[in-house]
Amino acid sequence: MSVVSQVILKADDELRYPTSGELQSVSSFLKTGAQRIRIASTLAENDKKIVQEASRNLWQKRPDFIAPGGNAYGQRERNQCLRDYSWYLRLATYGILAGNIEPIESIGLVGVREMYNSLGVPVPGMVEAIRCLKTAALELLSADDASEAAPYFDFMIQAMS
Repeated sequence: MSVVSQVILKADDELRYPTSGELQSVSSFLKTGAQRIRIASTLAENDKKIVQEASRNLWQKRPDFIAPGGNAYGQRERNQCLRDYSWYLRLATYGILAGNIEPIESIGLVGVREMYNSLGVPVPGMVEAIRCLKTAALELLSADDASEAAPYFDFMIQAMS
């Protein structure tokens, strides 16, 4: 939920107008709108490139994942991993656009550890994959945009660790 939605819902729950502090937070949120849209657009337009770079780096760090017996061994399994990487990149863009982590929590991280555990996918491997995804994504952004986007990847990494 965006800052704007949060302010409106809170004020409405309390049957009052937004406070000056809340309006200031909305103003700050709106001022960064163009940056958040630019970041999300860059990530979306480069999805395949980011996922390919992240997976290449992950396979170099952890060749056991794609070796016989590894969770990404075989084309079908590898494609499923790449699909998940793209999903996490998309989740990061949702958080960036909203200006908070709520979309990441509610859409993508509820039950994720349990799901991977039930599938026999090592969660530490997914955490490492998201680290590689973060690195590949941030390399395409300016320093200022990267510092805005990094916390959303860090939140996913922390939540899955």
